Amino acid sequence: MKGIVLLSGGLDSAVSLACALRESDIVLCLTFDYGQRASQNEIKAAASLAGHYRLRHQVVEVPFLRDITGTALVKSDLELPEPEITALDEKTAAGASAAQVWVPNRNGLFINIAAAFAESNDAQLVVTGFNSEEAATFPDNSASFVRAINDSLYYSTLNHVGVVSYTQRLDKADILKLGIKMSVPFQHIWSCYRGGEKMCGRCESCLRLKRAADLAAFDLSGMSILRGI
Repeated sequence: MKGIVLLSGGLDSAVSLACALRESDIVLCLTFDYGQRASQNEIKAAASLAGHYRLRHQVVEVPFLRDITGTALVKSDLELPEPEITALDEKTAAGASAAQVWVPNRNGLFINIAAAFAESNDAQLVVTGFNSEEAATFPDNSASFVRAINDSLYYSTLNHVGVVSYTQRLDKADILKLGIKMSVPFQHIWSCYRGGEKMCGRCESCLRLKRAADLAAFDLSGMSILRGI
């Protein structure tokens, strides 16, 4: 089957893309610019990953999402949460951190836009990079969310586009291990909430990557943009 990949340029979407290439014919990678702090870094990372696999890449701008988002992922005058790495799995602390970077209906919107691209390209799949670790505090990463939106897409697309995530049931460490086995070019990824020359090493996204690398015994230090980790 043909598929469209939601490619943010981060760890999960990069590995899910590599898995998808083994299972389907990927016709397009989509990256969304909604005014997030790391938008240009994410676009560059996604373009590099798509180029590595010789895939078509397109950036979709969603400016209204920036305008209606009042959290620190978009608003530069708000402080991004910098949790302790030991608190990443504490429900209350992780929930509070998630609320500070929440974007209204982001994944629901992105999937529906991608489904429109899929239907117009006669593709049956939208590939996402969800994971079990963040699903605990971000419900739109969960398997329940995927089942629900697939029910909706059955009715809203004539060719019954479906969502699949090859990393859905894995935590970050297992996703990294899978990516290592599949020779994913991690030098291209960007997994930081901030924009800059290097990943900050302090935000939640950076900390989850750092912990995954420690658990997977994977050395990130040789990758120039990741040295903040």
